[in-house]
Amino acid sequence: MKDIGILSSLDPVALDRACMDLIINSDDPGKEHFMQRVNSHSGIHTIEAAEEIGIGTCEYELINIDV
Repeated sequence: MKDIGILSSLDPVALDRACMDLIINSDDPGKEHFMQRVNSHSGIHTIEAAEEIGIGTCEYELINIDV
C-alpha cells in the first residue's frame, strides 16, 4: 500500500481510527490485502473495544500541515 502520511495524536484510539479510515477510503489496490489482515485479527473491533473501556475516543479531526 502507498504511503498515507504521518499521523499523530495524544489519543491512541482516535489515532488508530483515523489511520483505519484513511486506509478504508483509499483507492490504493493494496488496501485489500491490508484489510484482510486487519479483519482476520478483529482490528476494527479492537479499536471499538478500546473506546468502550475508556482508553480514548473514535472521534477525531484531521488537520493537514504542509511543510
